[in-house]
Amino acid sequence: MKDSYGRIIDYMRISITDRCNLRCRYCMPEGISLVPMEEILTYEEITEICRAASELGIRKLKITGGEPLVRPGCPELIRMLKKIPGIEQVTMTTNGVALKQHLPCLLENGLDAVNISLDTLDPRIYQQITGRNQLHDVLEGIQQAVRAGLPTKLNTVLQTDVNIGEWLEMAKLTALLPVDVRFIEMMPIGYGKNYRSVSNQELLLRLKSIYPELEKDERVHGNGPAVYYRIPQAKGSVGFISPLHGKFCENCSRLRLTSQGKLKPCLCFEEEVDLMEVLRENKDAAANKGQGNHRSISRKELLQQRILRAVSQKPREHHFESAGQITECKQMVQIGG
Repeated sequence: MKDSYGRIIDYMRISITDRCNLRCRYCMPEGISLVPMEEILTYEEITEICRAASELGIRKLKITGGEPLVRPGCPELIRMLKKIPGIEQVTMTTNGVALKQHLPCLLENGLDAVNISLDTLDPRIYQQITGRNQLHDVLEGIQQAVRAGLPTKLNTVLQTDVNIGEWLEMAKLTALLPVDVRFIEMMPIGYGKNYRSVSNQELLLRLKSIYPELEKDERVHGNGPAVYYRIPQAKGSVGFISPLHGKFCENCSRLRLTSQGKLKPCLCFEEEVDLMEVLRENKDAAANKGQGNHRSISRKELLQQRILRAVSQKPREHHFESAGQITECKQMVQIGG
């Protein structure tokens, strides 16, 4: 499946909930309104969408939230998605709080890799950022994932005057563990608009000043846009995802499915295509909608039409570097990380 700029679209990020067991202030602070569960895609509906998408060329799926592991049955969804013909990889992004508890079942059901959000190694700063005192649970989950041989990445968002001083200790984790640590610039979406981004360009210069023999790591590390470097003798690599200071749109291969069934071509803009409407409207109406006297059209075909519409709407590039051109008004937790 190609978009209008010739990019191959084979990757879909799927938010399965807007709920979370942390309250990170740049994502989901206290008091945010949650969507009623009846307005969230069921696992069967998610699987139906993914089956239709796989026939169009989607090969890789990322399960996100909110926090996906707070939704009961999440490991079972992994099993359902892994059974879809054409799906080559199912991975997950989690805050890691409940990872240790669910890891055996996730591995049994075929999870291919995990990304764990971790902004600090300092318990005091962790509680300041997340509103919770659960850093020890996250660190245990990371150790368990590594011991199990599950490919593991750590996602770190730096904030000026909060955890900027943590960057080197986070990077040094790659020397201790076979994990990749990725620094992600704060995206100006939702509450993130209120925080000044820490430039990854500056961060890379600092890293090179400490490690003059830093080497660029050209290996494929996953499906994301990170640029990787390796500290000499390290077990893992340091990655930089730089939407503001290193635009990567020319290689974008993804769509985003929100927990409410909206398919987003680009995180920067408000445009979205409604798949929930196809799944829940009257079956006969769906079959005949827009068809006139032509043959009835299956629900799978309707889903595929809308998926292709979303692909056709993918813009050439985002404009996160220009606040006036960002049209997305939803909070990040409503879209999916």
